[in-house]
Parts: sequence; C-alpha cells; structure tokens
Amino acid sequence: MKFSVVVPLYNKAPYIETALRSALNQSVSDFEVIVVDDGSTDGGADLVEALADPRIRVIRQPNGGVSRARNLGISLARGEWVAFLDADDWLHPDYFTTLIEAQRLHPEADVAATSFLTIDHTDHEVWPPTWQVPAKPYPVELIVDLPVRWMQSPNLHTSAVAVRTTRLAGMQPCFAPGESVGEDIDLFLRLGEASPIVLVQAPLVAYRADVVNSLSGAIPRLEIPAFVHRMRERGHGRAGTLNRAGRRSLLRMVGHIEVTLAREALAVGQRGKAVQVLFSCTYAGRSMRWWSTAAMTLLFPGSLVRQWESWRIRRTSPSLSVG
Repeated sequence: MKFSVVVPLYNKAPYIETALRSALNQSVSDFEVIVVDDGSTDGGADLVEALADPRIRVIRQPNGGVSRARNLGISLARGEWVAFLDADDWLHPDYFTTLIEAQRLHPEADVAATSFLTIDHTDHEVWPPTWQVPAKPYPVELIVDLPVRWMQSPNLHTSAVAVRTTRLAGMQPCFAPGESVGEDIDLFLRLGEASPIVLVQAPLVAYRADVVNSLSGAIPRLEIPAFVHRMRERGHGRAGTLNRAGRRSLLRMVGHIEVTLAREALAVGQRGKAVQVLFSCTYAGRSMRWWSTAAMTLLFPGSLVRQWESWRIRRTSPSLSVG
C-alpha cells in the first residue's frame, strides 16, 4: 500500500463527503483513508460510515484536538507514506500520481508536497472547484533550508504534504498535543531539519478558507505561539542536532515571525504591544523588514497596516475565488 490518508474530523458534516470523494477519486487506487472523528456532534462520522467504502476506516475518539487526532491516524497507518487531508479541503485527481513521480525523482526526500490554492469559502457556492493546472512536466523544487524558503513565501499546507511513514513513526507525537495553531508549521520545520523536501509547483490541493472550526489557522495575534519557543530552543542548540547554518536559519525565522506579530499587533490597534515585540526581537538582525515595520509603528495607522498585510498575503499565496 502506497498511501495512508489521515483525515481529522470535527464537526465538518457539510464538507467531509466531498473531501473524501476527492481522495477516493484519485487516478491511483493504492491507498487507505483513516478518518479520526474527534468527538464530533454533528453526525459527520455517520456520513463517512454510510459511504461504505472498504478503503475507509473510521476511528472515534473523545474530543482531544486536531493534533491528537492526526497522531492517532499516523499510528494506525499501514501505507508507505502518510498523506494528510483536512475535512474541508479537496485533492485534484492527479495529486497522488504527482507525489509518486516526485518521490521517484528525489528518492532522498522523505517529504513530498505540491502547491495549493486558497479558496475563500464565503465567495462561492460551487464545490468542488475547478482551476487551470499547468501543463506537465510540473516544475519541481528540492528544499534543503525550509526556514529560508518559508520566509520568501509560505509554501506548504498540511493537506498538500505526504511524509514517509517510517520518518513520522520516529517523531511521535508528530503534532504537539493540545495545540491547534502552528502545529503544522512546527512539524514541517522539524521534518525539514531531518530530510530534504520535494515540492511540485502545481496547485493540486484546494484549501477552503474561512470555515468555522477550520483545522488550519494563522499565527495568533499578539502572543508568541508555543512552537516558536521550541524553534528558539533548537536554534540555540539546546534541542535537536542542527548544524550552525541550520540554527542560524531557524533563528532568522523566529525573528521573521516576531516582526509579523508586531505588524499584527499594530493592525489591531495595539501600538504599544507592537513596539514591545519589535524591540525585544533579537533574531531579525535589524533587516529591511524590521526597519520598515519600525517605520510603520511610528507613522502608519492600524487600518493602513491591515491593508498592507492583506495585500502582501494575497500576493504571496495563490488563491482562487469561484462564483
């Protein structure tokens, strides 16, 4: 068996069938789907069982959060690779085939991924969406320094990533239990520290944004997330086995996140908090981005910062609105 698709489910009854059909309709058939119902109260797990597809297993657990649900799914995986799929996302029919081709091209990589599209849930009623996929062969990138690459533009999404099962088995708990913000970035970075990542530059996954109880979220405003503190520990050499260059990249990303938090604080009118975060940031190296943020704290109203950040995110993240 090539793939085990791990699907955490919590109160996504309106979306789960479409998400699962996008997995079941893949152009390859060598896979299983493990749906971990995390204490849903809307009957979503019953809808999954009603599909009666032998490739689907439904596991029920008391509500413990998305990280525990994914970790349980990983522990039950029988495939060579674990692919993740959130219950409100969608896979292009050629997604698995493309991952297999990427694995063959770069067998040294224990992580394979494709690009993704962000679709604003509030803009349309039609699902699944359709969009233009570039002609093959798709461009392929081998990422060996994920923090540097991530600071250029975020490039991985949980539903668009597959990991060799043996790699994940040695990292359990893969997702930090009890955390639901940044837990995916945390795993991506730790995987990137242990293995190259092969990224196919073709948007073969649709991420449905702005859904209630969405399993993916942005870094919370104002407070530094727990995973960033863990990054700092590894960057200082107090955890992990990173070399000097790897530690430097990780600390630069810590600084990058702290500058982003300063901008977000400013965008919601917390100018004092923005100044505090910015001037306590010791890893940004007083970069151009640090200086531009410092200028924003002195000169720009929060509304203008919000517009700037919204434009920046739209520019760096592929998206599609479907009417």
